[in-house]
Amino acid sequence: MIVLEIIGQVLAVIGALVLVVAAIGLRRFRDPYAGISAVATAAGLGVTFITVGAVMQLPTVDNIVKVVLAVALQLITSAVAAIVIARAAVNSGHAFSPGTDAAALDPADDDDL
Repeated sequence: MIVLEIIGQVLAVIGALVLVVAAIGLRRFRDPYAGISAVATAAGLGVTFITVGAVMQLPTVDNIVKVVLAVALQLITSAVAAIVIARAAVNSGHAFSPGTDAAALDPADDDDL
């Protein structure tokens, strides 16, 4: 049982570190699109590691079911939120950073679909 607790603590610390690195990356990226990508990925991974680490501290069937549900919902909502925020930034006309190829977003190319 002590091994599960140690593994749980390590996973929780890894999850926290992933979120800290994402926060640092959010400050360093030049446009909101890169920041959205970093935060969405980190939110999915960080929260997953933290919740799985927490359930390893007290692994009951109830807690495992809750964590599986929480992780699934976090991964789904994180991806959807990132897409919605990025689309809102594009629709509001927010400028891309220099060197970004945004040709695929041109509405004139919709005939390719």
